[in-house]
Amino acid sequence: MIVWMFWLPAIALTALVLGLVALAVMRGARVGADGEEGKRDIRIYAAQLREIDRDRERGIVSGDEAERLRAETARRLLDADRKARADLSESPRSARTVVLVALLAVPLLAGAIYWNTGQYAYEDMPLALRHQAAQEARAARPSQTELETAWMRDPNRMPPPEPEPRYLELMQQLRAALVERPNDLQGYRLLATNEANLGNHAAAAAAWVRVIEIQGEDADPRDMEQLAENMILATGGIVSPEAEVVIERLLQREPRNGTARYYLGLMFAQTGRPDLTFRLWRGLLEDSQPGDPWVPAIRGTIEQLAEIAGVRYTLPPIEAVGARGPSAADMAAAANMTPEQRQEMIGNMVEGLAARLANQGGTPEEWARLINALGTLGQTDRARAILGEARTVFADQPQALALINAAGERLGASD
Repeated sequence: MIVWMFWLPAIALTALVLGLVALAVMRGARVGADGEEGKRDIRIYAAQLREIDRDRERGIVSGDEAERLRAETARRLLDADRKARADLSESPRSARTVVLVALLAVPLLAGAIYWNTGQYAYEDMPLALRHQAAQEARAARPSQTELETAWMRDPNRMPPPEPEPRYLELMQQLRAALVERPNDLQGYRLLATNEANLGNHAAAAAAWVRVIEIQGEDADPRDMEQLAENMILATGGIVSPEAEVVIERLLQREPRNGTARYYLGLMFAQTGRPDLTFRLWRGLLEDSQPGDPWVPAIRGTIEQLAEIAGVRYTLPPIEAVGARGPSAADMAAAANMTPEQRQEMIGNMVEGLAARLANQGGTPEEWARLINALGTLGQTDRARAILGEARTVFADQPQALALINAAGERLGASD
C-alpha cells in the first residue's frame, strides 16, 4: 500500500505532463501548417483574379488575354491551396512522431534516473524513527582500536614529518625511563606531549591515560581534554565510544568546557543528529572567543546545520563571537592559578592548536599565532619547523606568506 501511495501519484503526474506536452505540440503543428505563408499566397492569387476582371472591364486587356491570365492565376491558386492542405496533413504526422518519442523517452529517462538515485519502496521515516536510527548508529560505532587501525590503513592519511634522529633517540630514552618509573606524573605528561608532536596520537592518548590514572579522582580537566583530543586525532577525527566516555567525564567536571562541547557536537553530527550538533555549537560559539581553536570549524558549518535542523539562523560577525565574555568561574579559576599552572594551560592550548593545524589546516593567522607561541615558550626548533611547513602551505598566497614571514622574523628565523 505504501508503495502505491508513491507510484500512483507519480504515474498520474507523468501522464498529465505528457498529455499537456502532446496537446501543445499538436496545437503548434496545426498553427504552423495553417500559417501565414499559405494564407498569404492564396490571398495574393485571389486578388490577382479580381484585378484581371477589373482590367478586362476597363478594356486594358483583351478578352482572350484576360482568360489566359485567369487560367494561369487560377492554376497557381489551386496549387497553393493543395500545398496548404498537404502541409496540414503532413505536420500532424511529424507532431505525432514527436509526441510518440516523448511518451517513450520521458518515462524511460525518469525510470533510469530513479533507478540510479532513488530507493525503491523506501518507506516514510518519521522523526521518531530517524532518532531511533541515529541512536542505533551511535551504539554500533566501531571501537577506538578498530577506528585507529582503519585510520592507519587509510591511503589518504598524511604521514607525519620525519623527526631528527636525535629527537627519536631522546624519545626512546624517555619511554625506557618511564618503564622504570610508572608513577612519574611529569614524565608521562612529557611523553604524551612529545608522542603527539611525532604524530603518534594513539601512543599520546595512552600516555595521557596514565597521567590521569596517576592523579586519580583529582585528575586535571586539561589532561582529560588532551586525552579526548588525541583519541579523536588517532582515529582520523571520528569520536569513538571510548572517546565519548572521556568527553562525558570532562563535562561532568566542567559543564561549559569548550573542547568537550565541540567534540560532543561532532559526535552527534557523525551519528545522524545534526540538530543536536547545532544546539551545542550555537551555545559554544556564543561562549567562545574569536581565537578559540574550534571557532573556524563551527563558523564554517553551523549555517548548514541550522538549515538541517529547521532553524532560522544568521551567523554573527566574528567580532560578536565571545560577546558574553568569560564566566565568573573562568575568571576565578584563572586568578587562582599559579604561574606554573598558567604556563601549563598555555602549553595545552598551544598543543591543541598545533594538532588541529597539522590535521585540519587553518588560517595564516593561526599558523602565525602558533609560531609566535612556540617561540615564546622557548620551543624555537619546533617553531622553525612549523615556519617552514607554513611557508610551503601558503607559498602561492603572497599576503598570507607575508604574515607567516613576519612571524618568522619575530622568531629570528627569517631567510
